[in-house]
Amino acid sequence: MERLQKYMARHGIASRRKCEELIGAGAVKVNGKVVTAPGTSVNPERDKVSVNGKFLNQPPQKIYIMLNKPRGYISSISDTRGRKTIMDLLKNVEERVYPVGRLDYDSEGLLLLTNDGELTMALTHPARKVNKTYRVRVKGMPPSASLVKMSSGLMLEDGPTAPAEVEYVDSLNGNALLEISIHEGRNRQVRRMCEVIGHPALRLKRVSIGELKLGDLKLGQFRHLTRQEVAWLKKIQPK
Repeated sequence: MERLQKYMARHGIASRRKCEELIGAGAVKVNGKVVTAPGTSVNPERDKVSVNGKFLNQPPQKIYIMLNKPRGYISSISDTRGRKTIMDLLKNVEERVYPVGRLDYDSEGLLLLTNDGELTMALTHPARKVNKTYRVRVKGMPPSASLVKMSSGLMLEDGPTAPAEVEYVDSLNGNALLEISIHEGRNRQVRRMCEVIGHPALRLKRVSIGELKLGDLKLGQFRHLTRQEVAWLKKIQPK
């Protein structure tokens, strides 16, 4: 037996949390009957589950893709305003995949996409504390005291940030390049942190998520993760 939301997530419907929302909204049926309790157990070999009228078959093969997202693309599968999305870059990828977290429109770098709902939940859950590292070109040259404050934690409008790892890398035309690692995932967090110390981000690039490194993957290109990279992902997923 298996919990309904976990069974749905294995089929790539969405993260387990989103699947719970679908169940609560009455969008899921088990053997023809609407089920609204997320804790419901199903027998994968016997029970027939449908979501919004569509039956789930065997779970699709799980795939894991690393994309070097350029600026000027939305980190979603569609956009009501007609802007370019990351799906425009995934040529010849037949499986339906979803981004794990986001990079805002003006940011670039490593974005992970998958149809593994369990992985999405693990990577985005604050309790997992998966480090994400960014290279950020900021306006001006922040003094050491400001970098220490950023490392210790800053107060944003939605509360204090957790401690971060901050290193000065170089300078270009009087603007510093910083490397910032955080494990939180708030909206535009790194940009807001830079604004708080008075040195707004001019360009932001994510270069790693945990042990996944962007490396020399060209801008706008993607690749499937290696076996070793997938093995690391499996280590952080809930048992």
